[in-house]
Order: sequence, then structure tokens, then C-alpha cells
Amino acid sequence: MLPSGSRGLLLELDTLEEVLARYAALQETELPVLDLVPAGRTILVVADRGTDLRELEQQVRQVGPGEHAGTEREPVEVPVRYDGEDLHDAAEALGWSPEELVRRHQEEEWTVAFCGFAPGFGYIAGTRFAWDTPRRSSPRTRVPAGALALAGEFTAVYPRESPGGWQLVGHALVEMFDLDRDPPSLLLPGTPVRFVERP
Repeated sequence: MLPSGSRGLLLELDTLEEVLARYAALQETELPVLDLVPAGRTILVVADRGTDLRELEQQVRQVGPGEHAGTEREPVEVPVRYDGEDLHDAAEALGWSPEELVRRHQEEEWTVAFCGFAPGFGYIAGTRFAWDTPRRSSPRTRVPAGALALAGEFTAVYPRESPGGWQLVGHALVEMFDLDRDPPSLLLPGTPVRFVERP
């Protein structure tokens, strides 16, 4: 655990699994915390104004890992079409057929591990299958909004058009980030997600 600025503590953890479990537990506490920001191997704990960080550090250390956030919640269903131009390449890299990739992607128990890169971009991790998808050797200068993609251990939906090097396996049929929605992002850290194929 490291100090981060005048009001933050940075928890460094060994695995994404530990991040998800500790984030779930911290969300259930009554600690004087303004915000919790999970990432791949860390959680930033932002304290309320006037909080003694040394005291907060001791309290945080006493919080053991919990069940994954979202285990008690219904998954957010994201309707998709598996028509991405990298579907065959991604399946081959994983040692599966395209049909097997599609099946596993829908059967996987996905959870939003953390958000970043762009507003509404959720890094979504699974627990059932071994996802280790190589990124493209040459990133695209333009990935369309709604593109469903794989990279490393994660899947994601690009919320807006941007450059990117992930393998595109399809596209979502729902807006991932909408300023007129509350909250604007469809997916938040800890949200369970189910991808459902639509014609």
C-alpha cells in the first residue's frame, strides 16, 4: 500500500482476481472513502476530506477479499453480432474454431474489472476459459464505435470511434456510453456482463 497524493492510497495486488475480490469487499465497507478506482493490478482509494490517511490505511488493511463484485446482481446483457473482421484470426490464435470462440464468449462469466482508455470503455475479464488473445501486429487507425474486441485476458466494446490494436470479433447493438443516460456508461467496475448473439 502506497501513498498517492494528499488524499489517496494505492493498493498494489498480484493478480486481477485479487483486485476484483478486494474491490468487492471495499465497496461494502463504511470507510471514509470518496472513490475506489480499480485497475489491472491496483486499486486507488481516494479518502474523504480531512481523513487521517494513516488511520485509513490500517482500516483498509483489515478488509479481507470478498466475493467478486456483482455476484449477487443480474448480469447486464449486451446484444452483439459476431461479424468482426478478426474473428477467424482471433479464433486461430486461441486454438479454437470461430464457432467455438463465439460459443465460449457467450458462455463466459464476464465481469467489468476496471474502466479506462476512453469514457465507457470497460476492461471485461472472464473466469471460465483461458483468454489470451494477442493484439494485432499493426493497430488500426480507426476502430468503429460499438466494435466488440479481444486482447490479452480481456474483452471490450469500443464506446466510440478511436484507434486500437485489439482483435475485432463483432459489434454491440447497444450504446455503451450515452451522456443522456444515468449513469452514462452502461458498464461500471464490478458489473457482471453477458454477451447475447442477435441476428
